[in-house]
Amino acid sequence: MSNGLKGIKTVRDFELEGKTVFLRLDLNVPMEGGKITDENRIKASLPTIQYCMEKGAKIVMASHLGRPKSKEDKEFSLEPVGKRLQELLSAEVILVEEPDSDATKLLLQALKKGQLILLENVRFEEGETKDSIEFAQKISDYADVYINDAFGASHRAHATIHALPSVMKDKGIGFLIEKEITMLDSLLQNPKRPYLAVMGGSKVSDKIAVIERLMDVVDGFIIGGAMAYTFQKAQGLPVGKSLVENDKLKYAKEMIERIEARNKTILLPVDHIATKGISDTVNAHATKDVGIAEDELGVDIGPQTLRNFSAALKEAGTIFWNGPMGVFENPAFAKGTFGVAKAIAESDATKIVGGGDSAAAADVSGYADKMTHISTGGGASLEYLQGDKLPGLEILRTKVR
Repeated sequence: MSNGLKGIKTVRDFELEGKTVFLRLDLNVPMEGGKITDENRIKASLPTIQYCMEKGAKIVMASHLGRPKSKEDKEFSLEPVGKRLQELLSAEVILVEEPDSDATKLLLQALKKGQLILLENVRFEEGETKDSIEFAQKISDYADVYINDAFGASHRAHATIHALPSVMKDKGIGFLIEKEITMLDSLLQNPKRPYLAVMGGSKVSDKIAVIERLMDVVDGFIIGGAMAYTFQKAQGLPVGKSLVENDKLKYAKEMIERIEARNKTILLPVDHIATKGISDTVNAHATKDVGIAEDELGVDIGPQTLRNFSAALKEAGTIFWNGPMGVFENPAFAKGTFGVAKAIAESDATKIVGGGDSAAAADVSGYADKMTHISTGGGASLEYLQGDKLPGLEILRTKVR
């Protein structure tokens, strides 16, 4: 069970004037052809960077990008990120190729106001994913204060997330992690009611731990996306060729029974958008009822289901949304996901979006700015909500007495 922010210092707790601050950020943004396609994570990092600049710190920023196999994978270079940071911060961002070389030390000695250092993709270094103490110690030689603001990477025991703060005395978190934990804790502690968890995506198995944690906290679940077909089949209803996790049918059936035994609601689709194949938009149509024909598969929730879901969301006090309602990447199958995004956005509830595909869906739907909080965490958000301890947070925690 997590202790939230207990025993963890924030960037506000340190005297930063003239100090070298190592900022571990999450600048792991999607790229196509060397161009950034979504800069939300970069923008989410700005408040902590700007605070450190205002306080007169010398700043060394670090992040991973993708999963490079070696330094030769130049497509994973942080150079485009550095250029975008330079524009957003109106400052000079100097990219350093070797994080553990003397180059950083020398640059720091001559660093002027309005200049920041960005280390090249830390996953180019073999020691990063191995949580290498040796790699961490080389960095700690030139850093005075360690600040983790990379919530999306805090579930990894990697060197710049775990080993580095283990060898540094002054360590804490930035504003983004502080906000993430505060928001996620609000889903577990005294949420405004009724509290609805909207679950979607392709697999029940990905959500089991979160469902288990939330079952005694929420007032109801709304389930869409491909995971709904597993629940439908578990009830003996026809699903055609839809994606189903056959090894989770027993769990799905029992989950429905357990939720109802607690006098909580579970809303499942009553109709679908079905078609002959995942890329077949020509034959896509709304089913007359909950059944899907043998030669078809479900690709989105149907219009009546969307009305049902929207009506429930309108009455909610707290909403946690994790997972799309269908194959929203295809505009022909996006109505359900975008409709749910609209219903959440228009609700007066505290509405928290759990990162990953849901964050992308909120963004593409045009309703992102109407959400209370969109997590940058993805997998880290889910792990935190299901009660797992995140290595990147625990290593910063002083003993809670």
